[in-house]
Amino acid sequence: MSIIVFVQAILAVLLVFTVLLQHRATGLSATFGGNDSSYVQRRGAELFLFQAGVVTSVLFFALTVVDWYI
Repeated sequence: MSIIVFVQAILAVLLVFTVLLQHRATGLSATFGGNDSSYVQRRGAELFLFQAGVVTSVLFFALTVVDWYI
């Protein structure tokens, strides 16, 4: 198994954790007409999880493209 595939597997697990740990500002009640005018700003740990998810997904995508050409 190449090192790229191993790093991709680690990034995939980290990406799953960062997505699952993020808190949603709107719940199911917003789907049915409740609380339609709220804006929530990310702060602290929530901001870190969001940024970590973006960085992890970009790295995962980049490694996937590199793996195609190697």
